[in-house]
Amino acid sequence: MKYVGAIDQGTTSSRFILFDADGRIAASAQREHAQICPQPGWVEHDPAELWRNTEQVIGEALAAAGAAPRDVAAVGITNQRETALVWDRRTGRPLANALVWQDTRVAPYVTELSRAGGQDRFRAATGLPLATYFSALKLRWLLEHVPEVRRAADAGEALAGTVDSWIAWNLTGGPRNGRHVTDVTNASRTQLMSLATLEWDDGLLGALGVPRALLPAIHASSEVYGHATIAPLRDVPLAGILGDQQAALVGQTCFEPGEAKNTYGTGCFLLLNTGTQPVPSTAGLVTTVAYRFGGEPACYALEGSIAVAGSLVQWLRDNLGLFERSADIEGLARLVPDNGGVYIVPAFSGLFAPRWNARARGIVAGLTRYANRGHIARAALEAVAYQTREVVDAMERDSGIALSELRADGGMVANELLMQFQADMLGVPVVRPKVFETTALGAAYAAGLAVGFWRSREALRRHWQAERRWDPGMPAEDRARLYAEWQRAVGRAVDWLPE
Repeated sequence: MKYVGAIDQGTTSSRFILFDADGRIAASAQREHAQICPQPGWVEHDPAELWRNTEQVIGEALAAAGAAPRDVAAVGITNQRETALVWDRRTGRPLANALVWQDTRVAPYVTELSRAGGQDRFRAATGLPLATYFSALKLRWLLEHVPEVRRAADAGEALAGTVDSWIAWNLTGGPRNGRHVTDVTNASRTQLMSLATLEWDDGLLGALGVPRALLPAIHASSEVYGHATIAPLRDVPLAGILGDQQAALVGQTCFEPGEAKNTYGTGCFLLLNTGTQPVPSTAGLVTTVAYRFGGEPACYALEGSIAVAGSLVQWLRDNLGLFERSADIEGLARLVPDNGGVYIVPAFSGLFAPRWNARARGIVAGLTRYANRGHIARAALEAVAYQTREVVDAMERDSGIALSELRADGGMVANELLMQFQADMLGVPVVRPKVFETTALGAAYAAGLAVGFWRSREALRRHWQAERRWDPGMPAEDRARLYAEWQRAVGRAVDWLPE
């Protein structure tokens, strides 16, 4: 067999990529899906569109490679993690739109639960603070606000989960005995799984209002869960599932404690491998499962989650019309020598790590008559780097490990202005791998390991190669001044909404 396939169902698009035995891309296809925003702070996806696009890109990529199911050893899934949905087990029909990880409608639940034990009341069990980010409260909202969801749940006809479960169920048969599964990485983002047992926790289920009967079975990240029933992949094993950021950690082959990566996508996500013991955070990070391969012990990670990165560029493109293509932002930003005193805090969904401030909202600060489109474009790119710097500082405090370099991946790493500014702001090199799409690669690695397409993690390490490296060149005093000014802007954004 020539290939391993990866379904990458992300926040803005669905992709299917075929990788060869050397971890190189043989073919790929991608389709964007609609971002549904019916109210401020609400973000939804149509689950039927997600699955329809997934089927289409699978067929398109296989056709581009001239490949048949017999050429594919296995397929893996990686996905936007905390997005939650409910569907009818008999018909496969979604019972409501999916509530996306960026959605903030559950903020009243966060306030209510925090009154009895504080924002960290579940952190010891789950590694997560109470926040709008995670899946459990989204499922509770659907159960309490969509009558059809409640009726189906009460009748035993509803299934629920994160997007990996929806894709896996449809891929392996749907209403005809589809496998209702998730993996430990996605389950660790629901706030319903115990980090100690790697199982759904009855105390958490009760406190957060989610019936166990709705939820999928929790499995390792690399094992055979079932076989595909759709024509382009008929009988190909589904053998890997990883949440998107954990998949990028695997794709960057960060298998040793102390190795870290940052993914620049819709949001920005920095993960540090901490080994087989979960490390509690005292600096505003989350503790999460990094991966579990087969029957081996799970590996854990510290994570800093930034809600808005590439989606800020998308907002400038779609809502403000500053440019036609996302890639155009770099050329626009290069028209000016600096940010002209302009700072953007993109708290569209509040602030995630390390502040966890749900009442923050986005601001543009420092505007004068001198400021122009180029300054705003540059300030947007710089905002991504400032947020990453804040997370790196927190990670070094938690782990005691000083970052020596940052492995970067995701769509935004093509932006060389951003990568250089990131190195300048961190004071350490930023390294881009030859294969940018490490999220899909990680899902492929998990699937390929499960079926013996790749024999070991050491074999995967031999695939990794650096394509470009940016060394810091900014004077320390300039770095400190810019970061301090951005921090002042953040001070204006926090607690923008009243209690």
